[in-house]
Formats: sequence, C-alpha cells, structure tokens
Amino acid sequence: MSKKQIDSTINLFNPISLSDMDKVKFMNRVDTKFVLTYNKLLDILSILTKDYFILKVKNSLISRYESLYYDCNLNHYNDHHRKKNNRYKIRYRTYKDSKLTFLEVKHKKKGRTIKSRIPVDEIKFDLPDEHFNFIKNINPNFSKPEPSLMNNFNRITLVNKKFNERLTIDIELSYKWKNRTEEIENIVIAELKQNNTNRNSPFYKLMKDNYIRPLKISKYCIGIIDMYGKNKVKYNRFKKKILKLNKLQANAS
Repeated sequence: MSKKQIDSTINLFNPISLSDMDKVKFMNRVDTKFVLTYNKLLDILSILTKDYFILKVKNSLISRYESLYYDCNLNHYNDHHRKKNNRYKIRYRTYKDSKLTFLEVKHKKKGRTIKSRIPVDEIKFDLPDEHFNFIKNINPNFSKPEPSLMNNFNRITLVNKKFNERLTIDIELSYKWKNRTEEIENIVIAELKQNNTNRNSPFYKLMKDNYIRPLKISKYCIGIIDMYGKNKVKYNRFKKKILKLNKLQANAS
C-alpha cells in the first residue's frame, strides 16, 4: 500500500478537529480490535466515508505517535499473558503532530478499559517521583516500574457520524528497544472504542461481511515477544495470535 494510495482515499472523508472529539474521548470504554492487511484496508476505507468523519490535526489526516512503556519485571506483560481480568499498562505517549505528551495508565477491568492520564513536558526514561505518585494514586500496590519498550506508529482516527464511537486505524507499527528496531510490515490494527459494544456499528458490520473476526491483541505484548525473544518471555497463550499475524503478513507479501 503506497502512501499515495492511502492519502487519496482518506481525503474523501469529511474532516473534524480535536475540539470536536470531546464526546468520543472514552476514558472508560469497551474496545474491540481487528487485524487486517494493508490491501484489505484500502478495499474498505472508501466504504466508510459515508458513516465516519476523519480527525485532522495540523493539516494532517494521519497522526504520528510515540510511546514508552513502563513495567515491573514484565509483570504487566505476564498479567496479560495469564488473561488476568484486572490488569494495567503504564506508558508515556507523545502525540507528535499536536506536540502533546501524557503519562497514561490503562486499567483493564472486567472487559472495560479505564484510562487515566496527566500532561507532561516530555517522555521520561527515568520516572520522576511526582509521576510515580500519580501512578501510585491509581494503584497503591504498584512497585516503581522501569522502561520496558518503545513503539511508534501512524494512526488514522475516524469518528462515527451517528453512533457514539471512535475507530482508530494503526499502520506502520515499529518497535525500539536498546539498539534494535523492528518494523511490523503489512499489518493494520483497527480498534473500535465505544461506551458499550455495539454490533450495529458500520465498521463492525463491515468486518463481519469480510469474515474478519475481533481479535484480542496488544501492541505492547507483540512488541515484548518480538524484542525480548521467545526464549526469554512466556508466550504460549499468544501463539495462535502470532501465527495469525505471520499468516496475514505472508499473504500480503
């Protein structure tokens, strides 16, 4: 998928600004994720124009993100691997186009995602005490975490014209850790963010029509497996998902 192809398609959407996004911030929400190829994304994007607006930031319809995750002996990764219903992710995230950075804590509880965040001046590789205090206020049992992984990706954000939902489409995902960088090619991670699961969503229906089922997948966990190595972290419960990603990549090449 060339940049020219995707640019020509997303320019068909009616744009909205960040100031129009208040109703779909969804700091307490239900997430439904789908994984597809770039070619499939091109097939469906133009179909979505009648039902969705596109977020425009600083004259750009594709926003750049950079994240630094924090973990404590990979406990957060392992909680996800164990399918723990009450788990957390901690990260700094920079929204490069709007030049905003936040410290964010995502709490997954009984199928819902609760996100708390504070604005900060930049990503920190050494967690300041005041930032750790913010984390401890959310969960007093937290030990002080350490940096564990960086990722970068580009995001297309769509907002439903009728339903109260946001759709994020992440492309060009890459990971960095220590002196290594890895790109995840030909994979698109799309995520519906809703107050409650609504299968009448146009995107949800479109995925069903294309035989693409929801897939519980974590960009953080994919990166940990990829960058740390399968001989260093547990990944048995993620094997089917990794095989699916590999199959999609192989079919897209």
